Amino acid sequence: MAESLSAQLPETGKASVPMADIGPVALKGDVQGEVMVPMATYETTLWPSTNRGAAVTRRAGGIQVVVVREAMARSILVTAPDAQKAVAFGRELQAQQEKVAEIIAASSRFARLEGLHCHHVGNLVYLRISISSGDAAGHNMVTLASDRVMNWILQTWPEISYGSISGNFCTDKKVSAVNAILGRGKHVICESLIPRKLIRRYLKTTPEAIAELNVHKNLIGSIAAGGVQTGNAHVANMLLAVYLATGQDGANIVEGSQAITQAEVRGDELYFSVSLPNIIVGTVGNGKGLPFVTENLTRLGCMESREPGENARRLAAITAGTVLCGELSLMAALTNPGELMQAHVRFER
Repeated sequence: MAESLSAQLPETGKASVPMADIGPVALKGDVQGEVMVPMATYETTLWPSTNRGAAVTRRAGGIQVVVVREAMARSILVTAPDAQKAVAFGRELQAQQEKVAEIIAASSRFARLEGLHCHHVGNLVYLRISISSGDAAGHNMVTLASDRVMNWILQTWPEISYGSISGNFCTDKKVSAVNAILGRGKHVICESLIPRKLIRRYLKTTPEAIAELNVHKNLIGSIAAGGVQTGNAHVANMLLAVYLATGQDGANIVEGSQAITQAEVRGDELYFSVSLPNIIVGTVGNGKGLPFVTENLTRLGCMESREPGENARRLAAITAGTVLCGELSLMAALTNPGELMQAHVRFER
């Protein structure tokens, strides 16, 4: 069915999205160096705004990057006759994690088990499998690994039945608390300590104003709106722009935008950070062979011969640093009445 449908839908052309480089973005910590970052977007104000954030953080000494963990996830769904058998199965499965790890490692030379989490609802068992996936984003890799685990489960436990290869406890391209807590993709934290004089000169505001607005807008405002494990100004903007420029699956900004922005006044400086638990990027796989994507990844230093996974980690760190730059600039603009609209009128008209 899939092949016949695919044959009826030939490629008719390519969508063109304006793209520009911003930066350089200065990184230190787990990933180091200065890079010009390509951003593809129709929102042209995003370029000068993110560029402003890059300039300020660079003058402040750069952005500290910490890659917390890697865990591309897929949740398979199986059913048991009743809750008692479902829970018993879950306990037996947890006791055989070494076997699960062996099955996953055999499915790909890059896949390695990072986590196995059972969640029970009645007689339903949601098994969330997390793997490291080398330099690939890992969508297909984790699905293949999960498919192999599913086959083994059905052969080993006759009383357990197939539910779905994806049970929505992953969670793929949907907002959920589980992703923000357990992570999906790469969890990256970026932070910068910015002197007051730089904030006054280049951002036209104060550390106190940014910190207060962050509490009132990003934290309290997000809670009041019913936000799920999130508190930021516009993380999705920078994520999508970098994703499109580097050949990523743009739909992953749904979970990727579950990020928390933090701002604190520390003496005469502003501590500013963004925590992103769900950055899903890869430097190999579908979309990476397009000429402009290959060129962008090469210029970012993400196509070099390194240990498996290091190129993707570098890309995740660059993406997160770019997010911080855009987040900082917008938060500063929002402390000044009229600045946001004036910028849009100036650059878009």
